[in-house]
Amino acid sequence: MIIKWLSWRGTRVVGVAAIILLLRAPALGAATLPAGFTEAQVGSNVGSSPAAMAFAPDGRLFVCLQGGQLRVIKNGALLAASFITLTVTSDGERGLPGVAFDSNFSANNFVYLYYTTSTSPVHNRVSRFTANGDVAVAGSETVLLDLDNLSSATNHNGGAIHFGPDGKLYIGVGENANGSNAQTLGNLLGKMLRINTDGTIPADNPFVNTATRVNRAIWALGLRNPYTFAFQPGTGRLFIDDVGQSTWEEIDDGVVGSNYGWPITEGPTTDPRFRSPIFSYGHGTSSTTGCAIIGGAFYNPAANQFPASYVGKYFFADLCSGWIRLLDPSNNSASDFASGIAISCRFGAGT
Repeated sequence: MIIKWLSWRGTRVVGVAAIILLLRAPALGAATLPAGFTEAQVGSNVGSSPAAMAFAPDGRLFVCLQGGQLRVIKNGALLAASFITLTVTSDGERGLPGVAFDSNFSANNFVYLYYTTSTSPVHNRVSRFTANGDVAVAGSETVLLDLDNLSSATNHNGGAIHFGPDGKLYIGVGENANGSNAQTLGNLLGKMLRINTDGTIPADNPFVNTATRVNRAIWALGLRNPYTFAFQPGTGRLFIDDVGQSTWEEIDDGVVGSNYGWPITEGPTTDPRFRSPIFSYGHGTSSTTGCAIIGGAFYNPAANQFPASYVGKYFFADLCSGWIRLLDPSNNSASDFASGIAISCRFGAGT
């Protein structure tokens, strides 16, 4: 698979390339973009089944492959050696679906990964590694969090990890294809989690006095498969992209202590027990429907390179429909941005 940049009038917009993995075979045609926008290949073929990517503070692009390799694109070129190759279980949606960089990366060189262990009992894990240039220091893994043992179901793993403006690490975890997991404080599945950089539990987590042991890491619950999420630069607002089942895909407003209702409700709800999504779209094959929300990012750059009308908007994409749309957080309305994107990510989002 290869990665495409978005550019505005010939200016490559590095930060916005993280909106979504635009993964397409080299022979496929270009996407339909707004006037003034173009796309261009970055580096070379990164390998099979990319799952996530993140920019290091120094501009390098790190790409997670489902099979456990973390590839590096530096100065527009794919490096021959992987940053690290983990031994993972990669059945279904398992593998290596998350990467994040420490807020103080320039000083400590810490890189965080979410991956599925290869030894029994199989489970997802969050670990910290130390970088030495373009590769990880051998033996530098520090396990921060071991999640619950997984069932035979290989879908709904979540896997996105990002640092919030509070310096804490946030983790999106799927419910392992068992909806009841999402509504209990007795496990970490179907939740948004929040931990300190050393794996300890923040004292101000919402369930620190009602959950026990590691479950005190729960920050919000009632999610099916929060495959991706994003913080808005400047405001710190959190949007959670929760993959739906048969009817709705959700963008949820990330609010501490919230219950998003799965599996009792999906999509818009008036049930006072649950926080309704700020935006949802149905399943189908039209320009506004799809099958699985697989990526999202805010456009709030330090230096604006897109037209001003895009500032503050949330770009989001669907696995099946090949479009990127824009959500306006001021009124929770969506509009078209791009179509005809041949998204070939086989890792999936657990439809």
